[in-house]
Amino acid sequence: MATKKSSDTQDKAAAKASAKAKAAPKKKAAPKAKAAPKSKAEPKAKAAAKKAPAKAASKAKAAPKAKNNAKVARAVGEVQNFDDFKPYKPSRGESYMNDEQLEHFRQLLLSWRSDLVNEVTKTVGHMKDEAANFPDPADRATQEEEFSLELRARDRERKLIKKIDGTLERISIDDYGYCDACGIEIGIQRLEARPTATLCIDCKTLAEIKERQELG
Repeated sequence: MATKKSSDTQDKAAAKASAKAKAAPKKKAAPKAKAAPKSKAEPKAKAAAKKAPAKAASKAKAAPKAKNNAKVARAVGEVQNFDDFKPYKPSRGESYMNDEQLEHFRQLLLSWRSDLVNEVTKTVGHMKDEAANFPDPADRATQEEEFSLELRARDRERKLIKKIDGTLERISIDDYGYCDACGIEIGIQRLEARPTATLCIDCKTLAEIKERQELG
C-alpha cells in the first residue's frame, strides 16, 4: 500500500509540473525594425544635372552678335580699326617721336585718309546712279533728304581729310606729338586714338570747359 501511495504522489507531482509548463506564457518576439525609407533627393539631383547643360546652351545662344559700326564711325570722323594697324609698343628707354614712331603715325594717317577718300568717291558715284526725277513729290522729298544726309557726312570727311593733310605736314617737319598749348608730350596712346590731336588731354579738357562756358 505504501508503494502505491508513493507512486500516486509522484504521478500527481508530474501532472502539476506539466500543467505549469503549459500555462507559462510564451515570450513575444521582438518587432522587426522598419526599413528606412529611400531618399528621394537623388532623382532630383539627376534632373538638375540634366537641366544644367541646357541652360548653359541657351545662354550661349543668347549672346548678341557684335555690330559693325564702321560706316557710322566714318560718318562722324572717328578713327578706324584698319586691318594692318597694330598698336605701337615702345621699347625701354626709347626716345619720344623718334623715326620709328613718326613713321608709324604717318602710315596710320595715310591709311585713314585713303579710307575717307574712297568713301567720298563712292558717295558721289552712288548719288549720280540713284539720281532720278520722281514724279511723286513725296518720293522726291525722301530722296533729297537722303542725299542731304550723305552730303553732310561727306563734307565732314572732306574737312577731316584736310586735317589729316595738315598733320602729315607736321610729321614731315618733325613737329608732331607735342601739345600746342603747353608743349608737353601728347602721348602715343592718345595719338593712336586720335592721330590728328594737337592738345594733350588736360589742355583739351580745359578747352572744352571754356567752350561750354562761352556757349552757356
